[in-house]
Amino acid sequence: MDAPVTNLSVSGLDIDLREAICCLTEALNLVGVDERQHGERVACMAAETGRTLGWGPEALSDLLHAGLLHDCGVSSTRVHARLVNELDWAGSERHCKIGAAYLWSFRPLAHLAPVIRWHHCHWSVLSADTEVDAKTALMSNIIYLVDRADALLAQYRASGDSAPYGRIRDKLGSLSGGFFAPRLVDAFMECSRGEAFWLALEPLDVSEYVFHFDNPGAPRIESQRDLHDLARIFAHIVDAKSPYTYEHSRGVARLASYLARLDGLPETRVSQVEIAGLLHDLGKLGVPDEILESSAPLDHDAKAIMHRHSYDTFRILHRIRGMEEIAGWAGCHHETLIGDGYPFQYNGGQLAREARIIAVADVFQALAQDRPYRKGMLAQDVLSILVKMRDDGKLDGEVVALVAGDLEACYEAAMPKEGNGLPWGGAE
Repeated sequence: MDAPVTNLSVSGLDIDLREAICCLTEALNLVGVDERQHGERVACMAAETGRTLGWGPEALSDLLHAGLLHDCGVSSTRVHARLVNELDWAGSERHCKIGAAYLWSFRPLAHLAPVIRWHHCHWSVLSADTEVDAKTALMSNIIYLVDRADALLAQYRASGDSAPYGRIRDKLGSLSGGFFAPRLVDAFMECSRGEAFWLALEPLDVSEYVFHFDNPGAPRIESQRDLHDLARIFAHIVDAKSPYTYEHSRGVARLASYLARLDGLPETRVSQVEIAGLLHDLGKLGVPDEILESSAPLDHDAKAIMHRHSYDTFRILHRIRGMEEIAGWAGCHHETLIGDGYPFQYNGGQLAREARIIAVADVFQALAQDRPYRKGMLAQDVLSILVKMRDDGKLDGEVVALVAGDLEACYEAAMPKEGNGLPWGGAE
């Protein structure tokens, strides 16, 4: 993996929506910890079921996107484990509501929000709901069907059965008419009868399937507003992993953009800094809940897992063409001017101004907010630590001076706000 580019200017915004969805789905995959690529496998099976039904390119593309993002309402490793290990449970609907709320807030994918909303609803209930249109009901139920197929695959393999395909098909067939629409079950049975269907769900194959899938119209993200809305969704997902990370990404983004403006950066740059702040902890989706919520000092292994998050942030974002520079700033938020940070151990000469701003904002917000092992600090106490880190050569002195010159406003920008602007609260 190449080191992040920190000195290139960003030209006009033009980002492939499919590329952004695929890379950010990789961030959602981190929640599974040991059970990765659930979203890709669901997307692949959903699209193949739709293809067997004779659906057209646009409907298949929607199915693929819905499959990739169907669990965007899940950020807790504990909840993810239940979704994989239990066929059906009473609490499963909550993450559907949350995921739907997220997509409603992002214009290019808002039409998929109802599909996400109902993707754990039994067909016997969904088909009788007059408020759900027929297309949404079918798409949601396809996602539910193949989602449960993948959950069963994980359960059987965990028990030592490496090829449980017939048993999965038998179980899903027994749920036809209750959990799933009979004609969808029939289509799934047709397309999954060969062993090749299941072998194509292996990691390299399923990644290739998604990457090369037809992309009708090649939708783009061309407005800063849409990119900001997408970043905000993922900030919500990351922050909702724990009560102790709630609002962190959004607080860092608010403070970083405020400091960037104080520093005289142009408004386009300020907006990009804000997006980098929203996404800087994307890699934390792969940190188990118990590590994030630990009140004891982390041991060597837990520290290694925690330290990996900034590299994962960079790795995921850097794959989105048009976001390379934002990826560099976001991935460098734990670097220091003397080169003893992580993950790249850059020194001051290699760190862009924007990355230095985000680093200060990250430390400030983390100190000001409650953590499992301490209460949040007052503004003056936060500044004292920033000054010491500046004196130790870790943080940029000019950025720390911006904080010192407008301390109360910086504290206000960093602190959590009432409400989060989305229905259903945050992710699970």
